[in-house]
Amino acid sequence: MTHGGGEVECTIVSTSSESNPVTVRTLLLRDDPTLLSQCEIDVYRASGPGGQKRNKTCSAVRLRHLPSKLMAIAEEDRSQHVNKRHAIFRLRLMIAYRYRLAVYLESGQVGEIICSYCQSGGGLSVNIKNPDYPLVVAELLDVIDAASARISEAASALGLTTSGVISFLRRDHKLWSTVNDMRSKHGVAPLK
Repeated sequence: MTHGGGEVECTIVSTSSESNPVTVRTLLLRDDPTLLSQCEIDVYRASGPGGQKRNKTCSAVRLRHLPSKLMAIAEEDRSQHVNKRHAIFRLRLMIAYRYRLAVYLESGQVGEIICSYCQSGGGLSVNIKNPDYPLVVAELLDVIDAASARISEAASALGLTTSGVISFLRRDHKLWSTVNDMRSKHGVAPLK
């Protein structure tokens, strides 16, 4: 099904409680409680540094997103609530790295989210801790995939420079690795 923005709906998952298919964008835009409602949540005692409190409280959090089968873990903080927020953010990133939404570069309607983080010199600037980071990553990977993993073509479609996109990719090891896997799938040499 094509949407007004030139995107094709990419069905990822559907749960018994939902009648409509769920798209990558829908999953990433959901609020934390809604996303958590689709997860199996485990809390446990993490091993390692942290003193007596760490060994006496169940502060580590493991989320299993049932529809996508993805799992995110956070155990670095002594607070279960903080770890839950970290795990939700990691789950959103995993969804962004894993699932693609088909976009058409010719539509001229790509990069709606990315545009708000474009710099005047053709670069892309969004902190990895920014709540929009998973959305930016998902959109960038969708455009790169639509461009057959050619960074220059993706950058041009987004109104960015090739060096600006590569610089952004370089800041996140997992993003860099995901793009190189994509390039391999499209028969393009990996980025160095």
